[in-house]
Amino acid sequence: MTRAIDHHPVRLRRSVLCVPADNARALAKVRDLAADAVIFDLEDAVSPDRKAQARKALGQHLGANRPDGEVIIRVNASGSGFGREDLTAALAAKPDAILLPKVESPADIQAALDWLAENDAPEDLRLWAMIETPRGVINGPAIAETGRTVGGRLDCVVVGLNDLRKETGVPALSGRTYLIPWLMQILLAARGSGLDAIDAVFNDFRDAEGFEAECRQGHDMGYDGKMLIHPAQIDVANQCFGIDEAAIAEAHAIINAFALPENAGKGVINLKGRMVERLHLDQAVKLAAKAEIIEKRKAKS
Repeated sequence: MTRAIDHHPVRLRRSVLCVPADNARALAKVRDLAADAVIFDLEDAVSPDRKAQARKALGQHLGANRPDGEVIIRVNASGSGFGREDLTAALAAKPDAILLPKVESPADIQAALDWLAENDAPEDLRLWAMIETPRGVINGPAIAETGRTVGGRLDCVVVGLNDLRKETGVPALSGRTYLIPWLMQILLAARGSGLDAIDAVFNDFRDAEGFEAECRQGHDMGYDGKMLIHPAQIDVANQCFGIDEAAIAEAHAIINAFALPENAGKGVINLKGRMVERLHLDQAVKLAAKAEIIEKRKAKS
């Protein structure tokens, strides 16, 4: 398999389904779904009086029914009174990543890093960050910067527009006109530190046309995928954030060209009349790795 060019693992994150950790019916369906990643939610989707029950149910479920895709557990914030117990339960469940809600500064990431280090978390356990408040957007570059160093764990940011709308008063208009600058600001912060970025949920899962339009908008903005609230949204997200054959062919052409002996050590090469730099090679390697993951999943289905 083509390898990542840095310390961030190459992951396919077109469709990221959020599932309440205390919903037995939803948990039972997860293994049969085609979502690239699943966020098992201990935060907003679980009422305060059911937090302990949700932790227990999630631990039992993942112990016997781990899905094939990436497993992420969203914990409650450290100041909520539930955060430490959530982290303990999440660590025991052995997810691929832990999603921190309402991240507003690098200190929020560092606090989680310190806790994980103190509790002997495995080195490959990643962190995701929800950016869903005005302070989170403003401090986006500094938050993302914590993922630049090896061992930093931060791997992905997720936009939370519902909370951001609530705190700013921006209405939920079609096309997200007044939210686009913030979406692009978050995307730029993520890309500046080599992180993946996941677009926000689309709340009306019955509006298939509106959902597809928003997926295509998120793809065109540069997002890697979309956070979903219903299984009916998975196929459309996978299609909209997928990789077309022409892009895959171009990626392999770039990789093969740089592998030629005459191009060894070159920073720029001529590929059929087009100047191609090593930054394009880095992009091609990642894209080829994602395409390979897609092909392997097709072969298994």
